[in-house]
Amino acid sequence: MNIFRRLFKIGEAEANNLVDKLEDPIKMTEQGIRDLKKDLSAALQAMAEVKALAIRSKNDANTYTQRANDYEKKAVLLLKRAEKGEISIEEADRLASECLVQKDSNVQLAAQSRADQEKFEGNVAKLDVNIKKLKSNIKKFEVELKTLRARAKVSKATKKINEQLAGVDSSSTVAMLERMKEKVAQDEALAESYGEIASENTSIDDEIDAAIDSGSAEVKASDSLAALKAKMGIGTDSTTEGV
Repeated sequence: MNIFRRLFKIGEAEANNLVDKLEDPIKMTEQGIRDLKKDLSAALQAMAEVKALAIRSKNDANTYTQRANDYEKKAVLLLKRAEKGEISIEEADRLASECLVQKDSNVQLAAQSRADQEKFEGNVAKLDVNIKKLKSNIKKFEVELKTLRARAKVSKATKKINEQLAGVDSSSTVAMLERMKEKVAQDEALAESYGEIASENTSIDDEIDAAIDSGSAEVKASDSLAALKAKMGIGTDSTTEGV
């Protein structure tokens, strides 16, 4: 049962992560630009293919028109030869009629090709409009993406600074300073404790030597004072006169 609960929690976390990614405006804009570029590539390929059809139709129309003209010229040539007696009138009429049939057929084919050409050129014009629109949208979204990235960077930095100022981050500067103060206070107390211990460890010999040194200094000072008074004639005469 615990395993299923853990699996559910993992799945829930991954789903939330997926939702966060889907709602990320930067990622959404990047995906939108990729999709638009795919559409642009497909539109360019389609326009190239339709242009090729338009060119082919134009060439076909010119070819059919040339053929129609050629058949008409052949019909005229056949009739002239019959008129000169080079071929029979019946044969000339039969072949000239066949030329005119081929002429009409090619005229119709030329007309159909020109109609196809106009249709394909219309499709090319529509595709060109869509392609320009796609290019404009891609450029606009790329500018928006650049702006979003800059805003996200500023937002992230601002959030970090605000967290530090608010003390939200446990490793903030304020928390570190408080820990430093605590450590300094502890070190100061420890130093004072060591000083007290050192004074308590003073031996009796040290105390005796200190007392002797202090007495010697007082005797030496007294002797120096007596010598100075004797030199000045103070003390000894006044003492004698009093006696």
